[in-house]
Amino acid sequence: MDLQGKGVLITGASQGLGAALAESLARAGARIALVARGSEALEKTAARIRAAGGEAHALPADVADKRAVHGIAGAAAALVGPIEVLVHNASTLGPVPLPLLLDTECEDLEAVLQTNLVGPFRLTKIVAGAMALRGSGLIVHVSSDAAVAAYPRWGAYGVSKAALDHLNRIWAAELQQAGVRFLSVDPGEMDTAMHAQAMPEADRSQLAQPEAVAVRIARMIAGSDRIESGSRLVAEP
Repeated sequence: MDLQGKGVLITGASQGLGAALAESLARAGARIALVARGSEALEKTAARIRAAGGEAHALPADVADKRAVHGIAGAAAALVGPIEVLVHNASTLGPVPLPLLLDTECEDLEAVLQTNLVGPFRLTKIVAGAMALRGSGLIVHVSSDAAVAAYPRWGAYGVSKAALDHLNRIWAAELQQAGVRFLSVDPGEMDTAMHAQAMPEADRSQLAQPEAVAVRIARMIAGSDRIESGSRLVAEP
């Protein structure tokens, strides 16, 4: 995929992997629409991209808010043109310290699912429909090893990511004839604010840097035509 001039929408793009991926794809020539709840950090990311000669637009919004998704999709397309790549990166852990499932409130599980699963589903419904009409497009779901390993205390987050992986596979099966492709990518453990929240005792020197992981995911996106739609990949060095 030649990203030059292509419209890309990235959620959770104010910091960590989302911000790093936005910068990496902008260097490849993509026109970037960035979404996150924190407007100040989001605008700083967009400003860095523009300062480096790229195109980026900050769209402060919450993907968990069903009233916001149509506005996100519409504003992004108005700013960067048809969305050719959608990256679902926005995630939440839920309450920290991470509780056991027996101690997890139903409302907290629901909130995690709204951000990590239902929000991406809503936004994909809008964007994938336009992609199908054009006959092209790529949607990337950022997963986690918690989707496949049963880590104690990671229940709400792990359940949401496991469901997101399967959602990715079903989308791919249903839209395989429409030209819309889907990938799920496990970025591995990274030195991010979210990881520090979940595991404050972790040795940060042993964690991957988001910028390095973003480069690997950008390569996957660029080479996505050679990857089977619906695949689950791990962004290993």
